[in-house]
Amino acid sequence: MEIAVIGNEEFVLGFRLAGLRRVFIAEPGNYHEKIMEAFADPEIDILAVNAKDLQGLSTNIKNKIINSIHPVVVSVGDSVTDLREKIKRAIGVDLYKEDE
Repeated sequence: MEIAVIGNEEFVLGFRLAGLRRVFIAEPGNYHEKIMEAFADPEIDILAVNAKDLQGLSTNIKNKIINSIHPVVVSVGDSVTDLREKIKRAIGVDLYKEDE
């Protein structure tokens, strides 16, 4: 399983320190091209992105990326509810389900 991250230098720094090797440095001027490059790489299974960076993309591209199953795109900085839905869609199980 290949995990990658895309964002500016500050955003990817923590991922690099954690040992992530697949890093795409992107600034607002080239973010669209870089995310499409990462998105098209068949070896990447999980792509971490900054939720704020997604706001600058067109609605069609943003929806395609957010709803992707391969790679699974995890936007960091979103609410827990959004992360819960992504996990549920990716593995088919609601890990946060509480007993009633």
